[in-house]
Amino acid sequence: MKDSEQAVLTGVLQAAEDAAPVEAVEAVTGTIAEALHASSVSLLIADLSGRALVRLTHQPIPDASGRRQDDEAAEVLPFDGGPHEQVLRLQSTRVIPGDGRWTVLAPVTERGEAIGLLEIELPHEPDDSVVAQVTRTAHALAFVVIANRRHTDLFEWGQRSTPFTLSAEIQRRLLPAAFTCEAGAFALSGWLEPAASVGGDTFDYSLARDLLHISVTDAMGHGVASALTATLGVGSLRNTRRRGDGLVVQADQASRAIAEHANVPGAYVTAVLGRMDLPSGRCELLNAGHVPPVLVRGDRVVPVELPSNFPLGMFPEEPYRAGEISLLPGDRLVIVTDGVRERNAADLDLAGALREIAHLHPREAVRALSDAVLAAAGPVLADDATLLIIDWYDGHGPRRSAAGADTARVSAS
Repeated sequence: MKDSEQAVLTGVLQAAEDAAPVEAVEAVTGTIAEALHASSVSLLIADLSGRALVRLTHQPIPDASGRRQDDEAAEVLPFDGGPHEQVLRLQSTRVIPGDGRWTVLAPVTERGEAIGLLEIELPHEPDDSVVAQVTRTAHALAFVVIANRRHTDLFEWGQRSTPFTLSAEIQRRLLPAAFTCEAGAFALSGWLEPAASVGGDTFDYSLARDLLHISVTDAMGHGVASALTATLGVGSLRNTRRRGDGLVVQADQASRAIAEHANVPGAYVTAVLGRMDLPSGRCELLNAGHVPPVLVRGDRVVPVELPSNFPLGMFPEEPYRAGEISLLPGDRLVIVTDGVRERNAADLDLAGALREIAHLHPREAVRALSDAVLAAAGPVLADDATLLIIDWYDGHGPRRSAAGADTARVSAS
């Protein structure tokens, strides 16, 4: 890294530290614009729908376009297959020529989590060193966003193209902060396509030194009551997981918590709990009345046979049993909720769809599978559809750093 580039990155971090959380991105993009003599610099964040980007601006102008909240404006840019979407999907920096200007689009990504894009307009064609500098700066910007969104609702507001109901708000808080995680041994990604009334689905994961903990849950019912039942289940599972308890104890304690504290008589939660030993690929799984997980190995797509258990909370005195599978390098484990299989969604050939997307990174695979569910069931689901995809590489996975993204130059559209 050249001294000049090091100075830019140092300036970026200092600008972020000096600014208030709601002003951090503007301060950083201003520093980038000055260093590169750019005519404009924007951060476009990924919309929660997964099908658009959002340009956030601070514009104290009454007639500014897009959604507004006080002096903040959010312009939604739906995916149309163009360069912006391709950069996010393929995680590849692109240079686009225009009328007397050049636009550089670089992915803002951390451990596979696609936060958005850095869009920079330059008055002259950038050489390879400038493009590489923009790419690495975009990677640094990901950490700025992650650090500052903990302190403000601005980014969350910008990502919400539609208002949330109370049940959706509760459900959102039960999901992990990042939907995607990459490491040398594995890559995973989760996705939740909510029903109009929210069905109580969640997914979760946590990475220890040599263990990956995962869970997918589905609380009975819809609306706030379902979300509150899900809260009991997820809260208990996280509590026992963080105490170091195994899957059977996690399931047992969550079942008792739901039976004792749920304010809906007969409330229950179906779940798949997992604990993967990353060096060996040994994966312990517990199925509590849930749709069986699916193993994708080459061209084979088969359900994982596990001991049967009652849903959490249904019969809290009944013991739980876990099973085990041994993964091979390149195996893909897929866990879904019944929203992917029920009613109109049952028309989806899940095995065929999983074969078609086997080549995709888990981040893109969950999006593609979600699109397939919507195509089969219609634009409004009767129940939440939740997906969690985990690829195991035996420590030899394709660790693509956003700071080393490929570069492409494309013609103006």
